[in-house]
Amino acid sequence: MNEPKNVVLGVSGSIAAYKAIDLASQLAKAGCDVHVVLTRDAQQFVKPLPFQTLTRRSVITSLYDEGKDGVAHVQAADRADLLLVAPATANTVAKLALGIADDALCCVALALRPEAKLLVAPAMNGKMWTHPATEANVATLIGRGAVFVGPDEGLLSCGYEGIGRLWPVDGIADQALQMLGIDQAKD
Repeated sequence: MNEPKNVVLGVSGSIAAYKAIDLASQLAKAGCDVHVVLTRDAQQFVKPLPFQTLTRRSVITSLYDEGKDGVAHVQAADRADLLLVAPATANTVAKLALGIADDALCCVALALRPEAKLLVAPAMNGKMWTHPATEANVATLIGRGAVFVGPDEGLLSCGYEGIGRLWPVDGIADQALQMLGIDQAKD
């Protein structure tokens, strides 16, 4: 039997962070070993407990969290087959593009094994998404091999209508599983 694929699910500080709970559940049900990293801002929207319950793993919430054999975020990066950032705010996309490593999520991204993949599911105000700085950051990440899914269009939490919504969770999970080479046969 094959070893389960390791997914690091990075959750940043968007109102859509609650949807990452369902995403973690879907990936775990598909047989993935899911390790969640919550940014400080994500913790304003969601807490570690639902992720711990669904993944049966400790949640990384700080650069200073210890793992079984050392620093938790380095261990997560060492074992990751896929880093999935969902939701990814404009701030997180910028930090990933610029190599800023001021939180556990961004440190995981910088310490990833070269063969690990990066999937980004943005969620932000539409003006932020279409801003030239964000467009440049997205282009930089795509140029390094990152895959983006979304954002979607619709009513945004800020009250505007337009692009910026988190892509549907089922679609994000499907893309992640496809990138991992996991058969997604439906019953």
